[in-house]
Amino acid sequence: MDRAELAMVLRTARSRVEPADVGLPSGSRRQVPGLRREEVAQLAGLSVDYIVRLEQGRGPKPSDQVLGALSRALRLSDPDRDLIFRLAGSGPPQAGRIPMLIRPSVMRLLDRMADLPALVLSAKSDVLAWNSLAAALFGDFSERPPIQRNIMWQRFLGTGLDQVVMTPEEEAANAVDCVGCLRTVQAKYPKDPDLARLIDELRSGSARFDELWRAGRSGRLRSLSKTIAHPDLGALTLDCDALLVPEADQTVVVYSAAPGTPEASALELLRVTGLERFGPVN
Repeated sequence: MDRAELAMVLRTARSRVEPADVGLPSGSRRQVPGLRREEVAQLAGLSVDYIVRLEQGRGPKPSDQVLGALSRALRLSDPDRDLIFRLAGSGPPQAGRIPMLIRPSVMRLLDRMADLPALVLSAKSDVLAWNSLAAALFGDFSERPPIQRNIMWQRFLGTGLDQVVMTPEEEAANAVDCVGCLRTVQAKYPKDPDLARLIDELRSGSARFDELWRAGRSGRLRSLSKTIAHPDLGALTLDCDALLVPEADQTVVVYSAAPGTPEASALELLRVTGLERFGPVN
């Protein structure tokens, strides 16, 4: 492990990423370019002290999971990701693993979607990236630990991103589709250890997931309409389109509304207010 070189590369990479690039508010009074250490820690699900020690060249040897989380938080390209793995004394991710890094072209696409909420999902439904409007619609994903930034984990073990409103029939069909999607992914990536851990946790923690898993059905993501209950703007019925990125086996999920509808006006208001919440007027 080359601690000094790894520290320099991580510091430089942090300075290249702007808050808006990762769906965070820019704020004011920034003393240096790029992300703050606190923001990198939040995005990667690590402690600030751990980030400080790594950047000062005195941290312990990072695990592959930590290096992967840092690569995603800092938006590293594949060669830069492989570099930090090697500097940390580890081998880069191998074939047969679910791709977790986002292509630069996809990030440019996400950055351009300033007026539509958009997410990038991995094959196993990790929320890898989001724009500021998606954070305003669903809440700031960076406030959740990385394991909880997974749609399947939220669906069966968390709150289910409880802004999404479904009828009992829709909820039952959605549960079958969700489990089927993971079954399809598991057949494609049978040796991915993170996927195996996720499935084990879901099967042991959710009797319903385990029952559906044992049914052995496949599934897929679908483009459909979703009703989302926003705490300030009320129920918004939005078109939800899943756009596949075949080479990376990732999906860009985009929410939109027809022009002239109340939902379109609500999205425009959300673009202006961002993560701000409206409190009672005294």
